[in-house]
Formats: sequence, C-alpha cells, structure tokens
Amino acid sequence: MLKVAILDDYQNVSEQFVNLENLSGKYEFKIFSEPFVDETDAIEQLADFEALLVMRERTPMTKNLVDNLKKLKFIITSGMRNRSIDLEATQKRKIIVCGTESNLNPTPELTWGLILGLARNFKEEIDNMYQGYWQTTVGVELKGKVLGLIGLGRVGSQVAKIGKAFGMQVMAWSENLDLDKCKELEVLPCSKEDLISNSDFLSIHVQGGERYRNCITIKELDKMKKTSFLINTSRGPIINEDDLIIALSTNEIAGAGLDVYDKEPLSENNKLRFLPNALLTPHIGYVTAENYNLFYNQMIEALESCVNGNPIRLIKE
Repeated sequence: MLKVAILDDYQNVSEQFVNLENLSGKYEFKIFSEPFVDETDAIEQLADFEALLVMRERTPMTKNLVDNLKKLKFIITSGMRNRSIDLEATQKRKIIVCGTESNLNPTPELTWGLILGLARNFKEEIDNMYQGYWQTTVGVELKGKVLGLIGLGRVGSQVAKIGKAFGMQVMAWSENLDLDKCKELEVLPCSKEDLISNSDFLSIHVQGGERYRNCITIKELDKMKKTSFLINTSRGPIINEDDLIIALSTNEIAGAGLDVYDKEPLSENNKLRFLPNALLTPHIGYVTAENYNLFYNQMIEALESCVNGNPIRLIKE
C-alpha cells in the first residue's frame, strides 16, 4: 500500500474536500496539520512516505529534504508553480512532480480587502467597537487616489481593473512590463522610482525568487508618501521585513496590509504583530473552499495518474 503524506493542512480540512476513506484500500494516508519544527524533523517524520501532497510554499521541498527521503517517488503540489520545490533535485532523483489548477480570483479579492481595510482603518475601528468606542478614526477615499502596481500579470491585471472601477489612477512597473497590457487596461507604465514616489496604495503582484527579493527596502520606503500604504499578497521576501518594521514604527508610511511573510507561519513574537498600522492576514490569499476543493481533488487525481504510469499536469521547471 502506497504511503501518502498530506502536508501542512493547517486547518485540518482536507478530508472535508476529498473522501480519503474511499481510497483506504489503495493508499495509507497521514495528515500533518502542524508545520515541522525544522528540516531535520521533516526528514525524520517523512522518511517512510512514497508520495507527498503539498500546499504550495508551506513546507519547502529543498535539495537536502528531497535527497534524504529515499522512498519518495511523487510530489503533488497545489497550483502549477511552486518555487519551494527544488526541481533540479527531484529530476536527479527521478521523482515525479505534478500540480493542480488554481482559481485566479481569490488573491485579487483579498488584496482589495486589505486595501479597503487600510483606507477605512478596519483594524482599529473593529477593535474599538468591541471595547465600547464609536468612530475613533477618519478614513480616506479611494476615488482619485493613485494605485501603484508592481507587476501587471494575471493577478495584477485583476487588481488594476477593480482599481479603475473605484475611480483610481493606476500605474504599473515591473522588469518585464507588458506595454500592450498597459494600453488595454488603461494603466500608466512608469519607472520603479516614479511608482514608489507617486503611489497612494502600492500593491505587489510579481512572482518570488531572486529577481524581486528585497525589491522594497528602506531606500524605497523612505521615498514613499507618508500617507501611503503598502500591500503584499505575493511573496514575503519581496519586501525587506526588518526595513518595513522600521518604516511602520516611525510612521514613514501610513500602513501596510500583508498576507505573506519572510518565514511562515509568522512567529508569535514577530514585531509586525504588535504594530497598530499593520493589517495582517495569515497567507489566506488562495485559501477558499472553492480553491481547496479544486486542489485536494486534483491532487488525488494526479496521484492516481502517477501510480497508473500516466502522470498528468507535470511540473518540470
């Protein structure tokens, strides 16, 4: 019987979306609902498993981890891109890596939840309502404000369309900005410097990796308006976290809305948790019932295809 580990099911909900009992005669499943202490812990606990079902960018599938899991044959990830998997290492080991489809809309929707929450001081006002207070802040309107986008791909384009619907001026920059897409969406292409200095709301929508690591540091934060807000629903390391904490602590910018972090889950004593102008969510950009239903059922579908010798939705790069 094939031993299968379902990793990082933080909410312990995988069985709500896929019936594992129907497969119990063929597979031996174990669900891991807590993150591993460290990589050594992961290697020890996963040593006997032949297949891993992973939620993208939670437990990293590093070269060291892959090389030390001697029985591993298959890795099935949610989504068709997972930069936390060392594909060079899996290819050397002849480990098959497959993915799933993913709904596009959840992350843009959450992005706008954060933008609206920052503009209207949701965090403070909601907390104060439970403390018995009434109307303690004055918010700002979105209409006429400048929305700056780092990245105008699939997610950034959706965010841009909604920004236009709010009556915002939308600007964009990335290292490979599509000018035809800018024209189609009526988005103003600009330099990184102009984007940083002119945006009232600056939202990040580029892929992770070394290209954009530390794209936003104290240098960029110092050039932002003191009334501006920074939003990141993409990847944590795109913003230098230490520099952001300094900027928020000294009110160099008005606030930040974050769904992603350098290290996840975010530690209990991380300084971001204690800043009144930081609106935080626990990487729930893709965490919806519709997406999870798609992820877990297609993971099983991909696993079955691997076992039957005809793997589907292969990920090779």
